[in-house]
Amino acid sequence: MMITSVALIPHPDYPAPGIRALTVACRGLPDGSLELHYRLAGDLASLCLPDRAHPVEADRLWAHSCFEVFLARADSRAYREYNFSPSGQWAGYGFGAYRQRREGLELPAPCLDWQAAAGCLELIARLPGAALAEGAGALQLGLTSVLELADGRLSYWALHHPAPRPDFHHRNGFILTLTTPP
Repeated sequence: MMITSVALIPHPDYPAPGIRALTVACRGLPDGSLELHYRLAGDLASLCLPDRAHPVEADRLWAHSCFEVFLARADSRAYREYNFSPSGQWAGYGFGAYRQRREGLELPAPCLDWQAAAGCLELIARLPGAALAEGAGALQLGLTSVLELADGRLSYWALHHPAPRPDFHHRNGFILTLTTPP
């Protein structure tokens, strides 16, 4: 399977001085699932990272440190969002169009494997095929992260920041297209 690896960049107005790099490697798997490997390198003590919790779905993870993925099909306005917290908690949302949340949509749970070492935090997240955006077009990804600094400020990281203010829902930020989508 082809692996695509990209670097996320902080929004210029919301830096995280202690962080050296945040990368994501993506690959579609033969069973139709998508694997994402996030790697955060830097001074982890400069961040506020949540303690491990039972890995259940939770809301408002984006208000603290978490890795995220936005998934859309090129032929649709609809998209999905997944948030992954270092606590082990996750959240999934479906949207019919820009910020128009679809209520009652139950998304399947991801498989998460978190690893922490000196100066490095890694996540391997596997999303089953049913978690991916509906439609037949190419799969477009917006890869993002929110980092909560030790002083409580937030830093917003993405492949591309298409607006003056951080806006991960902005469709022009979904710039990674998988050449062989799951």
